[in-house]
Amino acid sequence: MMDRLSLLQKIGLYIATFFFLLFILMPFIEMFRVSLRPMSHLMTADFTWWSDDFSWQAYRDMWKTVPLLGRYILNSIFISTAVTAITMVVVIPSAYAYARLDFPYRALSLGGFLAVNMFTGAVLLIPLYRVLRSLGMLNTYWAMIIPGVAFLIPTGIWLLRSYLEKIPKELEEAAFVDGASRMYTLRRVVVPLAVPGLIVVATSVFIGAYAQQFLFAITFNNVRELQPLPAGLFEFIGYQDTTWNEMMAAALTGVLPVMLFFLVLQKYLVAGLTAGAVKE
Repeated sequence: MMDRLSLLQKIGLYIATFFFLLFILMPFIEMFRVSLRPMSHLMTADFTWWSDDFSWQAYRDMWKTVPLLGRYILNSIFISTAVTAITMVVVIPSAYAYARLDFPYRALSLGGFLAVNMFTGAVLLIPLYRVLRSLGMLNTYWAMIIPGVAFLIPTGIWLLRSYLEKIPKELEEAAFVDGASRMYTLRRVVVPLAVPGLIVVATSVFIGAYAQQFLFAITFNNVRELQPLPAGLFEFIGYQDTTWNEMMAAALTGVLPVMLFFLVLQKYLVAGLTAGAVKE
């Protein structure tokens, strides 16, 4: 009886997982299907999952339709990488301070970080624009990097702080006994032990930076050569028609670096997310 119940639970779990993945991947599947259809058939033909007119022509034509497409993709990768690097430089010592030090208004400031995450970038566009204009950073890469860093630091601190609290304090106390300073202990003891958590936070920040580029790009930047891919996709929209198949092909091509980044770090992400789940 127990074996049958266990089998039914596994089947139910697999079915639920299948439909969940199907729900998540359906937009990408539809984008891929549209990218393979020629425009002459895309708007007129009846909906079919498979057709004899599928081709890779859109993936070749998109580079001609938008000559700067490669530049846009590289801009997106550069902006996301810069946001991730700067954010991690700030997050690591900040999260360590919240995990180990006791200082006034510690809980209140953590709550303030959480409150910042409740606001979307659209709410603060006007004050951000005024600040960036006063600093002379409009129409530069910094106009898209600095807001991204500002909005992702609170999330990074919350995530990394929880991981650092799981590292035994005795390891740091042993370093202090040997005469190590707080910063030396952070660099030589804490950071090496926190690598799985750092990878999780860095991946989360990178994906978040990649996803939020559009709003900052269209608001703070008017230089075409500096635009990231989400803003550059607008060039597929013409005065009289829109090359939807090429736009979908370009969007999938732009998402590919993030997918590869995630797949390469997948085992480290699993290690970081499950660390501390089993009590020894």
